[in-house]
Amino acid sequence: MISRLTGIIVEKLPPECVLDVNGVGYEINLPMTSFYQLAELEQTQTIFIHQVFREDAQALYGFHNRYERDLFRELLKANGVGPKLALAILSAMSAQEFIATVQNEQVSRLVKIPGVGKKTAERLLLEMKDRLAKWQALSGTNQDFTGSVQADVTDFSLNQSHSASQDAVEALLALGYKANQAESAVKKVASNDLSSEHIIRLALKSML
Repeated sequence: MISRLTGIIVEKLPPECVLDVNGVGYEINLPMTSFYQLAELEQTQTIFIHQVFREDAQALYGFHNRYERDLFRELLKANGVGPKLALAILSAMSAQEFIATVQNEQVSRLVKIPGVGKKTAERLLLEMKDRLAKWQALSGTNQDFTGSVQADVTDFSLNQSHSASQDAVEALLALGYKANQAESAVKKVASNDLSSEHIIRLALKSML
């Protein structure tokens, strides 16, 4: 089982990156809250990994630190939550924001995430509230991911084959949002001077 990987970032196309580890390229799916904190292309990065085995494939899910990965694993224990839905949840909100959402029983925030209906949201809140009690103490000792996002995204170098808005729409589609939702959200926040990551972040925030 792969626990973490350290290598060179050779491709960034949210919500995925390719990490070159000694000549082997690993395709890794990340929640956007972790993607925002990746180093620039051709720089060294350590990514904490959760590996999923299926009959027809293997998938790697990456996180900025153990804290985010462990929360992802807690989500996977909830009834009806698979990797794709857990990825969408942790892309829409930071670890601390999700914990606060559970503690405050904010069904209205969860139902805005693709794949989360009212019944799923209510069940998720019920299952996660006791399970995440320990995270309340931990959250005070971990960095505020939302704050670090603003510092990182403005330095992102755009892929020349895509516009920032196109990349943002494609990332939202990959996270499970419908085409009309993705295009509408991106259109509201897009600007020529914003990176694709910044647009994604603003679009996700606008839909919560």
